[in-house]
Parts: sequence; structure tokens; C-alpha cells
Amino acid sequence: MPNPAVPANQPTPVSTSRQPARQSQPMVGTLPAPLAEKPPPQRIAVQPNANQLSSDEMELLDDPTPAPHNLTLLDVLLQQQILSEEQANQVKLEQMNSGQPVDNILISNKYINEEQLTRARAEFNNIPFIKLSETGVSPEALSELPEIVAERFLMLPFSINTQDDTLWVAMADPLDLSAIDFASQKTGKKIVPHYAMPSELKTTINERYSQSISTEVNQAVEETSQIRDLKAEQQDLSALSGEIIRQAPVAKIIETILAYAVKARASDVHIEPQENRTRIRYRIDGILSEKLILPRTVHEAVVSRIKILADLKIDEKRLPQDGRSDFTSDGQEVDLRISTLPTINGEKVVMRLLKKNVSAPTLAELGLTGIAAQRLERAVSVPRGIVLVTGPTGSGKTTTLYSVLNKINTKQVNIITLEDPVEYQIAGVNQVQTNPAAGLTFASGLRSFLRQDPNIVMVGEIRDAETAELAVQASLTGHLVFSTLHTSSAATSIPRMIDMGAVPFLLASSLELTMAQRIVRRINPRFRQEYTPPPEVMADIKKVLGPY
Repeated sequence: MPNPAVPANQPTPVSTSRQPARQSQPMVGTLPAPLAEKPPPQRIAVQPNANQLSSDEMELLDDPTPAPHNLTLLDVLLQQQILSEEQANQVKLEQMNSGQPVDNILISNKYINEEQLTRARAEFNNIPFIKLSETGVSPEALSELPEIVAERFLMLPFSINTQDDTLWVAMADPLDLSAIDFASQKTGKKIVPHYAMPSELKTTINERYSQSISTEVNQAVEETSQIRDLKAEQQDLSALSGEIIRQAPVAKIIETILAYAVKARASDVHIEPQENRTRIRYRIDGILSEKLILPRTVHEAVVSRIKILADLKIDEKRLPQDGRSDFTSDGQEVDLRISTLPTINGEKVVMRLLKKNVSAPTLAELGLTGIAAQRLERAVSVPRGIVLVTGPTGSGKTTTLYSVLNKINTKQVNIITLEDPVEYQIAGVNQVQTNPAAGLTFASGLRSFLRQDPNIVMVGEIRDAETAELAVQASLTGHLVFSTLHTSSAATSIPRMIDMGAVPFLLASSLELTMAQRIVRRINPRFRQEYTPPPEVMADIKKVLGPY
């Protein structure tokens, strides 16, 4: 029988006989011993040092294709119901004829997209998959691997565990053991590979290293850690917070976070404490995405610094607080609306960014066309009445009203607005910002506006019964009133007004138009593709939106 299989990291013994090795004896009168049977071919795997990887990771790397031998990538796609039997057969036939890899055939024929292919590879090889656009990148992890190495091997470190010295890395090819071994030697950490889409990896590597948000924050975190370590023996963190927040590193962290938000056109920044870390998320184009991870140890200093900027109470951590601040980045002035909220892991901070000196878009740029635009233009051309724009928070209601005001703003009319805050500055319009601390609210301001001989009045939001009643009265006395409501549809704005105390018959004679809107993401023109929907879908679209 053949020799038993020898582990890959052990030298293979050489034998010329099936019998165990013996002392040399005379061969007189005997036939030569039969030649040893050729041992089966053995797979030689380059294994990292056992001290660098856990037993599970060693097993995974030793057998990079743990899927059953009778299971192929096409079988995985069939199981996931991404590929049909007919398409799978076409792929097999084309592979036999052309000799191209299955991956190339699947992508070129547009049977699947890149994300589906990468997820299938991950399941086939039993390796975790990660979507970088939905995951934050730790600055400490990013600093472990130089940019040139990340670009060469198409790998991005996104998380680090200092307790067991593990570095989680997103890779286009986690089966590249030479790249894993090189990264392990370079960083001195255990490498835990994850599958990621190659195109997303290239984009993320370029963004992370070029924008240097993680690098700058990591340098500030290191400096903050050094300050904290010097005094850790004498003081606890709460006593040290007052000194840390005045140091340059913490201010640099805040500046870097906000500068990135301005550059990425983010509308909100969320600073969320978790059990072992602090997560930074940005709302970009209406979608929250995790972009940065901070050590949990600097959370209190960061929050305290933000409170100082917003003129909030630093020692008040039991109650929510609201404040305002200003920030300038690359010549762009931004108004910050800051809100803190106590959670079980600490205080969460949300900062809303409102750019100053930005012109309001036109109605056409907002996507308002066809019969909807015609009805709105007719409603705003009347001399009196109420025009209400409804929708959820952040749906662009105030922006739509700014576009309307830009359209009807002439030298012949007196326009006064009462807002919280003033988001756009319009030449020739008298804009007032509410100040509840001084007693200037929507209701009190609207009452004063009527003595300013206005033609058009815009109230940022109708929130209470007094404001609703004053808006109706102003429209009945010959003023055109614009405002917003938080309702889910245009029809529900009427019962909402009645619920706030508006008299139904007065509302019926004053309400000119109520419209609901939503904000949607636009398709990137570079990746836009034409699509002809089925006839039943076209019929449904015309039924809902009209023939225009």
C-alpha cells in the first residue's frame, strides 16, 4: 500500500519499497524487491506561522476551497436563485467553446452583477463578505497598512482588535496566501480576510487614503492617548476630560469629521457611542453610511468639545440638549444644529449641516415638471390664500418653498419669512430667524408680520394651534401664506389643520394648494442605462402620475 499522506509542513520521506526500512541483507536467490507504488499527489499549501492565526483561521487558510468537491460556483448561484438553469447551461457551453473563466462570462453577459458574484464566491469559499459602503473604517486599522501595499494587493484594513492582535482586512482575493502572509509580516498582526467587491475596494482605498480622514484622526487619537496616559495614574477620565477637550488633538478630530462632512455633502453627522467604540456615520444623499470608528476612550472628550462649540452645559449628561454653532471649511460657511441625547453607552450627538450663501434651486432642478408644476404655478399666482407643502423630515419642503419665493420675488411685492433656521438667503426678501429664548416664535412672529404690510408671508412650519389660526386669518385678510406641515400625504394636511384648531369653513375658503413630496436619489449619469419597462408597468405609471 502507498505511504500515508504527509502533512505539507513536514518533509516527505523517500522510500523505494513498500516494506519498512531494514538492515541490508544479501539478495542471493531472491528477486529484487518490487518498486514502491507512486504515492498520490499531495497539495502543498504555504501556511502562515501557527502563532499568528487561530485554529479556525488556520483551517480556513489550509483549505481555501472548503466547499464540497461536487459543488461549483454555478451551483451556488443556482441555490441562491440568482441564476436560472438555462443561464447556467449557457455559461457552461460558452466556457467549453471559448475557454474563458466562468466569472468573466457571467459578468460580460450581465447574468449577475459584481456584488452577487462576490457574495457567491464568499459563500463558495466559506469566507465572510463585507460591503465597505456600509461599514466604517477604523483609523487605527488603516494606519497599520501603507497605501502602496493596499493598492498593490487590493486589500483594505477596516477593523483591529488590540486584545488578540487581529487585523480584519477586506480583499478582492482572500485566497491569495502570499498577500496575507506579507500583510501579517508587515503589520505583526493576525490577518482575518474578508471578501469585498474589487471596484468598491479601489474606490474606498482611494477615498480613505487620499482624503486622509482616518490618518489625521488617528494621529489626533494617538496624541490624545499620550496625554491621557501621562495622567492616568493620578486622575480618572472624568477629571481629565476638562483638560483633554482643550488640547489640539480633540479639536483636530472634530475639525476633520466636519471637514469631511462638508466635502462629502453630508446633511447630518451622527456620533454614536457603543460598548467598545464610537461610531461616526454620515447621511449622504439621504442614506446613512458608517465612515469612521473612534476608540471609546476619547468619546467623552469629543462630546465635551462639541458642547463647548454649541454653548451647552458640559456637566449635564442626563438630559437632551440643543445648540448651534458655525464652521468654515475650504471657504464654505456651515451652520451647525447640534443635539445631544443620553444613551446607555453615553451621549449621542447629531449635527445637522446647513450651508450658508447657497442659492436655492429652481423648480425644474427639483424635478417638478408636468401637471404638478402647472398646478403649483397657478396656486402661487393668486394674491391670497394658503399653500402647504407636506412630507417627512428632510424631504426638502423648505427648499421647495425657497424655489417658489425665488420665482415670485419681484420689486412690486413685500415678502417676509420666518424660519428656523434661515437655510438660504434670498436677495430682496426680509428673512427672520426665530429665537424662542427671546420670545420670537412662529406664532408671535406671524402676529407681528401682519403689521409690516406684507404681500407674501412664509412661515417655516405650522406647529401649534395659534400658528394655524394666525395663518388662516392672514390668508383671509389678503395675504399669500406659505408654510410646511409634517404629514404623510397632501390629503392628511386638511384634518391635521383642523386637529390643530383651524375652523373648517374658514380653511375651505383659504386653502389654495396642498402638496406632498419625497426626496429620491438621482442616478449617476456615468452609470445610467436605458430601460424599457413592460407595458403593464407603463400603464401603472401613467395611471398614478398621469399621461404627462
